[in-house]
Amino acid sequence: MNVDNCPRCGRLYVKNIMDLCQPCIKELEHQYEICVEYLRKNRGTNIQELSDATEISIKEITRFIREGRISIANAPNMMLPCEVCGTLIRDGHMCDSCRARLSKDLTRAVEESAATKTPPNSGNKSAYRAVDKFRD
Repeated sequence: MNVDNCPRCGRLYVKNIMDLCQPCIKELEHQYEICVEYLRKNRGTNIQELSDATEISIKEITRFIREGRISIANAPNMMLPCEVCGTLIRDGHMCDSCRARLSKDLTRAVEESAATKTPPNSGNKSAYRAVDKFRD
């Protein structure tokens, strides 16, 4: 039997798809319903106003949006924080500037790795080759 401690409340539970105990799943569903109901009544709200009005953390609201449970397509003011710098964005996990910086850093790391890598057997004259076996 697979049991674990719930990461939200610490209770012992039988593992499931959500990786939460049943009371926490019910609480999460209740929070989701509160968010959806508020968004139906207040379409022009942003994530901070939603959090303040419903007393649900921005982290949980962001989780609902990333899971696709809350759609921001019809909510023009609803934006997510960038996971790196916190700038508000409409889609994805990172803003354009963080994405560009990450791409530049990766390119530089690859170039540095290629520059420090030496080809095998270059300058190594003492290496044994199969042909050397037959020379004597």
